[in-house]
Amino acid sequence: MRHQKRVAKLGRTASHRKALMMNLATALIQHGKIKTTDAKAKELRRVIERLITYGKRGTVHHRRLAFRVLHDRSVVKSLFDHIAPQYADRQGGYTRIVKLGFRDNDCAAVSLIEFVDYKLPGESKKASKPAKKSTSDKKEKPVKEEQKQPELKKTKTPEKKAKTEKAVKEEPVPDTNEKQAEKPAE
Repeated sequence: MRHQKRVAKLGRTASHRKALMMNLATALIQHGKIKTTDAKAKELRRVIERLITYGKRGTVHHRRLAFRVLHDRSVVKSLFDHIAPQYADRQGGYTRIVKLGFRDNDCAAVSLIEFVDYKLPGESKKASKPAKKSTSDKKEKPVKEEQKQPELKKTKTPEKKAKTEKAVKEEPVPDTNEKQAEKPAE
């Protein structure tokens, strides 16, 4: 009997399901949000919320419990040092699931799971950079007079015109009818 066994099987064996949750949780911690199926997102929410609660407590014991799920020291460090402190005042509900619709190839319901009110480590650094100068602050370079005037089409000088006209006059274009008339005469 399956009484009180409240885990979604997701069509996988227990070891495959455990590895799947480890990979999804690691990806979510690294990227802040991931796109997956509804069933996987709902199951991942249970795992990740427990991990953030471990991170809020912050003891060595809780680090070891988190490592037991994630199997990656850098991800555990990021969870405890960066993600968990952002949720120090929140009593649960650290993730949000947004339904995106259905996948084209198999019509599976797809969702986006993300952290609520979360700032990635790179976002805080980008915000601290000074703003770029606006275009009005920059000095404009003086534009040369040649650049100001639109370019005119180059016309042929009278000498070049005369040369091209002479070339045309000297070499008359043969008419096809004349050639046919001359051939029988030969």
